[in-house]
Amino acid sequence: MTLDTRQCDAFLAALESGSFDGAAAQLRVTPSAVSQRIAALETALGSPLLIRSRPCRATAAGQRLLVYLRRNRLLEEEFLSGLQADDNTPLRIPIAVNNDSLATWLLPGIADFLLAQRLTLDIVLDEQNYTYALLEKGEAVAGISSEGEGMRGCIVEPLGAMRYRMLASPQFAARHFPDGWNRASATTAPVIVFSRKDRLQSDFIERELGLMPGHYPLHYVPASDPFLQAIRLGLGYGMVPPQQYGDLLDKGELVDLAPGRHTDVPLYWHAWRVQSPALERLGREVVRAARAALDQP
Repeated sequence: MTLDTRQCDAFLAALESGSFDGAAAQLRVTPSAVSQRIAALETALGSPLLIRSRPCRATAAGQRLLVYLRRNRLLEEEFLSGLQADDNTPLRIPIAVNNDSLATWLLPGIADFLLAQRLTLDIVLDEQNYTYALLEKGEAVAGISSEGEGMRGCIVEPLGAMRYRMLASPQFAARHFPDGWNRASATTAPVIVFSRKDRLQSDFIERELGLMPGHYPLHYVPASDPFLQAIRLGLGYGMVPPQQYGDLLDKGELVDLAPGRHTDVPLYWHAWRVQSPALERLGREVVRAARAALDQP
């Protein structure tokens, strides 16, 4: 069978806008026309594709279709852009990125490439353990993840690892851990946590001290620069990679509470095996930048 372009456009618009009304405004048709086109697409494919909630959400089958359509759209846009040499509209590439990569090595590493290319990034942020799900849902066509296994039809390139150490300000360490970082003192010392998805701190504390989550106070600081700032201000302690703390350990502005112990988080670049030339070039630049910035096995 051949997919109907107007039906697929309605499906994409409903997901991107979040509603049939939004899709109708985007496509300049009525909401009823959007509904009819999506219903016809579901009938043709023999499966429900949308959960008609607010906002609209894709079913499992709809997610697979979404991935396919977004890949095709990127290929089509790049092809048309190549035919129209006088068209200065940049190609948009949606990628999933973890917060710490975006805050440290990624943009400096690929900035020269982006300046020389006619493309823009649509970056979707999440924790490195969750960016993989954004690819599965079709919200990105490539991305950085801590998941080493690729989805069917994807290529996976190892990037290296970010090494996290448990750091605190000297004043915080002296106040809360005068006898060193230990289980008893850790029950009252605040920990800085990025988000409720962030398990770096809790896994390390459980592994090293045998202290389970819920047995110590937490600050949630969901942005990379303020996260480090909170530690430097003595509000708590937490896991930070060298790409972020730089020379602060050498200067004595931060101290390592667990010398010789750390957590390595391996990162991987995921992209579809069949991809546009622009995405291939972007992928090569991301891999190059990562391997220069991250610890290599």
